[in-house]
Amino acid sequence: MITEEIKTTIEKYDKIIVHRHANPDPDALGSQRAIALSLRKTFPNKTILMAGNSVGDLNWLSEMDNVTEEDYQGSLVIVVDTANTPRISGEDYDKGDFLIKIDHHPDNDQYGDLRYVLEHASSCSEIMFDLLQSWNFVIDEEVANAIYAGIVGDTGRFMYDSTSAHTFAIASHLMELKADLPRINQRLSEVTLQQAKLQSSVYDYLQIDDSGAAWAIITQADLQKLGVTTEQAHAVVSTPGRLKGVVSWVIAVEKQAPETGFRIHYRSKGPVINTLAMKHDGGGHMLASGANAADEQEVQTIVSELIEVVKNYK
Repeated sequence: MITEEIKTTIEKYDKIIVHRHANPDPDALGSQRAIALSLRKTFPNKTILMAGNSVGDLNWLSEMDNVTEEDYQGSLVIVVDTANTPRISGEDYDKGDFLIKIDHHPDNDQYGDLRYVLEHASSCSEIMFDLLQSWNFVIDEEVANAIYAGIVGDTGRFMYDSTSAHTFAIASHLMELKADLPRINQRLSEVTLQQAKLQSSVYDYLQIDDSGAAWAIITQADLQKLGVTTEQAHAVVSTPGRLKGVVSWVIAVEKQAPETGFRIHYRSKGPVINTLAMKHDGGGHMLASGANAADEQEVQTIVSELIEVVKNYK
């Protein structure tokens, strides 16, 4: 059984490094932190590290360890919540001795020596709870907090279709483990005044096609004017979904120098958009994905593709 193979492999290695995807959301950080904390508490003699780039304004949820290239020698690498290798945060993920993928996105990029992918799961954090519980690894209050944050983040506070009876059962169990649900819910809902102003400004930038496809382009000049960082711009991604008549939308956020191009955020109320994201160095869920655009011309190509998909859906 694949889950037992993963457990045996974890028990075998003295050094384990856990990765997640770049530009992390609560589920990426929650599932990463949950397994890392659980392994540290279950196996206090092992070295467990969390690798990845900046977590932006989610640093209240998790912070990364200082991982060097030398740390990967003879190590086990676990990558969570990451559909394809270009999205893995941390360039040395492939320098370990063995690689395990744990995910809930479509398994189009079948990387790793062992893979455990459940596409029907609400979140990678939901998968992580089931795995840790089945292995009898430690799930204490700290671990429960990380798992709950990930589940709430990827279900839109239990609003999305991926939410199941099992998801609610896990949430109930996490309450019994003293997870601080009110604090986590409040932190995930909080935005700065500058982010709130950007959310309002999105309606000014937003263009809506007759099909119900919508898009907004946010430049660095827009962000600087409002005092919002590129990482904080994620707060506006869901904003167009509140509008009646908007079926699917794209938010394009210009990257900060020295990076060039745009970070693309796809969201949908019905049309499948992860196949569009895969065309532009991205991927994700059927109704929520991320990608990249080299310039505004590619952004316009993305918008045209989105309009076509929405028209065919309707």
